[in-house]
Amino acid sequence: MKITASMVSELRTKTGAGMMDCKKALGEADGNMDQAVDILRKKGLSAAAKKADRAAAEGLVVGVSQGSCGVLVEVNAETDFVAKNATFQDFANGVANVVLSSRPADLEALKALSFPDTGRTIAEEQTHQIATIGENINLRRFVCYEAGEGVASVYIHGAGKIGVLVELKTAKADDERVAALGRNLAMHIAAANPAYLCREEVPSDIVEKEKEIMRSKALESGKPENIVDKIIVGQINKYFGDVCLLEQAYVIDPDQTVSKVVEALGKEIGADVNLTRYARFQLGEGVEKRADDFAAEVASMTK
Repeated sequence: MKITASMVSELRTKTGAGMMDCKKALGEADGNMDQAVDILRKKGLSAAAKKADRAAAEGLVVGVSQGSCGVLVEVNAETDFVAKNATFQDFANGVANVVLSSRPADLEALKALSFPDTGRTIAEEQTHQIATIGENINLRRFVCYEAGEGVASVYIHGAGKIGVLVELKTAKADDERVAALGRNLAMHIAAANPAYLCREEVPSDIVEKEKEIMRSKALESGKPENIVDKIIVGQINKYFGDVCLLEQAYVIDPDQTVSKVVEALGKEIGADVNLTRYARFQLGEGVEKRADDFAAEVASMTK
């Protein structure tokens, strides 16, 4: 039976597997779609191993929160196409829920836990997904906050391109205004991308390097040496305002800093509110991306 491009496209939509893998499976199944799906699912460990060294920089950042506990997880795949596949999305969200319920210490501990309703560990399910979908899949990182007396808020931006987790500590964690601010702060962090929570977290060598650059620029512009130090004080404060979350201008109300907004909520609800930590995952940051020639891949199907 002749295998058409539309058949290959249909199988790829069903499974998320690569074009050539779909074409070969349809050939083996003599065009039977259900049998081709089974063939792809039965490729097993050997198929997964061949793909394990391929760069995976696409995928999803997913998040889940429940009261004072929140989770972010990044799961990578090779192509954005697979990130849109429901099977891949179910895997990523399943992992996030396992983190939420079990609070593993690290990735190795996480991979040893059971994946829901499969009888497999998360590591085994990851291998199963690689064989089924036909691309390398990498469970890259996760973070879990337990706020205790407080809330953990999650925001996912751009269909999983950026994820943010924020922790607010307060004795009035059940006040809905606290959770609302947590969500808004998470959106702020997604947009503003602060490098640090506060100026005390900025390494001293980085601060000194910034001061040196500021001093050189001031002197080169002809500013007198006796006022350069005063200029640097103002400029370093501006630098902290750019990179430190608590000192950034709040994106929803730029006339206020984030710290002032948090302080104002505390006065409003009658209890201290503290923004204690945050995490921001940007999909694929720091991962070398694969340069695919998609046109060449399509052309190869016609040969």
